[in-house]
Amino acid sequence: MKRFPLAMVIVAFFILLLWAVSVRQALLFVIGIGMGAALAGARFGFTTGWRQLIEHRDPRGVTGQILLLALAAALAMPLLANYTELTAALGPPSVSLILGAFVFGLTMQIADGCGSGTLYKAGLGVPLNMGILPLFAVGSFLGSAHIGDWLSLGQTQPVGLVHTLGLERALAVTLAGLLVTLVAVRLWVGKGKAWYDSRWIWGALALALLATLNLIVAGQPWGVVYGFGLWAAKVAQSLHWFDPSTNFFWSQPGNAQILAQTVLLDVTSITNIGILAGALWVSAKTAGESMALTPRQWVIGLIAGFLMGYSSRLAFGCNIGAMVSGVSTGSLHGWIWIPLAFLGTMAGVRVRRHYGF
Repeated sequence: MKRFPLAMVIVAFFILLLWAVSVRQALLFVIGIGMGAALAGARFGFTTGWRQLIEHRDPRGVTGQILLLALAAALAMPLLANYTELTAALGPPSVSLILGAFVFGLTMQIADGCGSGTLYKAGLGVPLNMGILPLFAVGSFLGSAHIGDWLSLGQTQPVGLVHTLGLERALAVTLAGLLVTLVAVRLWVGKGKAWYDSRWIWGALALALLATLNLIVAGQPWGVVYGFGLWAAKVAQSLHWFDPSTNFFWSQPGNAQILAQTVLLDVTSITNIGILAGALWVSAKTAGESMALTPRQWVIGLIAGFLMGYSSRLAFGCNIGAMVSGVSTGSLHGWIWIPLAFLGTMAGVRVRRHYGF
C-alpha cells in the first residue's frame, strides 16, 4: 500500500476518534502507531530474540529486551507510586499462569510471533501471521471464557511489588533481577559474541517511552491480548453464541461494560489498531519477511496461533501484558511468567526445527 493513501486513512481515523470518541482514544491511536512503527522498524521481535539466544547463543535480542524492561520499570514505578489512579498489570500466581506461560512460550516459536509480533508482522503482510491473527483472537476469547474454571484449580492473590515493598525497594529488586538475568545470559553465551545491536537498543528506548505514555494516557499498562479476545467476544455475542452474563470473566462489571460499548472506547483495541497502522506504514517502505510454507506447516502454524491466543489468557498476558507490563509495573506474576515461557520456548524451538519452519 502506498504511503499517501495510507496516511489519509490514518488521519481520517484519527479525526474520527478525536471528533466522535475522545481525545484520549485519539492519543492512544497515535501511541499505537508509534509502537507498531518501532516494533516493525527495529524488527523488535520477542520471539526472535529468545530463539536467537537458544539456537545461536546470540544475546543481542535479549539484551534489548532487558534494557526495555529496565527503562520501562524506571519510568512506570514512580508513576504508580505517586498517582493512585494508575493501575499495574497484576495477575494472580496460579495453575493457569504456570500452564499458560509454558504453552505460550512453546507456541509463539511455532507461530513465529507473540501477541505484538503477530500484530506487527500481520501489518507487514507476512502471510502466516495474517492467518494467525483471527485465530489468536478466537483462542484469546475462549481462554477468557474458560478462565474461571482454570482459576478454580488453584490461585493466590496478585502481588504488586510497588505496593508491597514501596517504590525504592520494588525498583531495586526489579533492576537487580534484570541485572542477574543479564549476567546469567552473558555467562551462558560466553565470550566472542556481539552483546548488543543498535537496532534493538533504539527499539527498546522507543518502546519504553511509548509504554510509559500508554500508562499515563490510558491509566493502565500496555496490553495486547485483551483487545483480541474482546473482538471475538463481540462477534460471538452478536451471533448469539455466547451469553456474557453467565460467564465468570465477561460478567465482571468492568469487562461487561467494555463488551457493551463500541470497541473504539477500549484502550487496548485502539492501541492494537495503531500497531497495525504503524507496521503498515513501515511495510509501505520496507519489504516484509516471509517464507514459503507447505500445507502441513500452515496447519501446524495456525493451530499454534490458536493455542497461543488461548494460553495467553490463561497466563494473564503475552510478552507485552505479562512480561513487559507485568515486570515494569511490579507484578510478581511477570517474574513467574518469564522462566516458564522460556522453558516453553526451548521446547518450541525444537518443534519448529522438526517441522522445518
